[in-house]
Amino acid sequence: MTEVTKAVVWQAAAHLLAYPDERFWRRLPLIRDAAEPHFGTFLAIVSDMTPGELAAHYVDTFDLQRRCCLYLTYYVDGDTRRRGASLAALKQRYRAAGWDLLDDELPDFLPVMLEFAALDPTGAELLEEHRVGLELLLAALEERASPYRHVIGTVCAALPPITAAGRARAARLAAGGPPAETVGGYR
Repeated sequence: MTEVTKAVVWQAAAHLLAYPDERFWRRLPLIRDAAEPHFGTFLAIVSDMTPGELAAHYVDTFDLQRRCCLYLTYYVDGDTRRRGASLAALKQRYRAAGWDLLDDELPDFLPVMLEFAALDPTGAELLEEHRVGLELLLAALEERASPYRHVIGTVCAALPPITAAGRARAARLAAGGPPAETVGGYR
């Protein structure tokens, strides 16, 4: 896959992983024209769904299932203080590349990371660094037979193969879940 094709895939995936509001539906023809060979299965599935059905599936999948989190630092940092440091490092990385996030955007939100990867030469490296989280998300979506598994699968296919160490780390995190801190004896 060429660098230009990867950029198109990542930009399209950023849009496809956004909440399916009116803008999502308006953009679908553009995405179909630009990136359909890569997202044909997903596009075929959602074309048979009503906007309400897809919105309900999105909420049920990404908002109500911890294993299907679109905030990639969650997979390795969980809800710990370390995650705060990871978020701050990501913000600094975006700033260094000349990017300013909107006030309501977290820097580890996958659509934000994908858009960054599509537009900045260092973005692919950022996605590779979060490959374990992507693999865990893909596994959870496959387990649920979610149509979004096709989007994440395409994103992963545009990256170099996961290393054996990455696969082992993903297996450990899948078995034990993300880290958690106990404060005052409560979790």
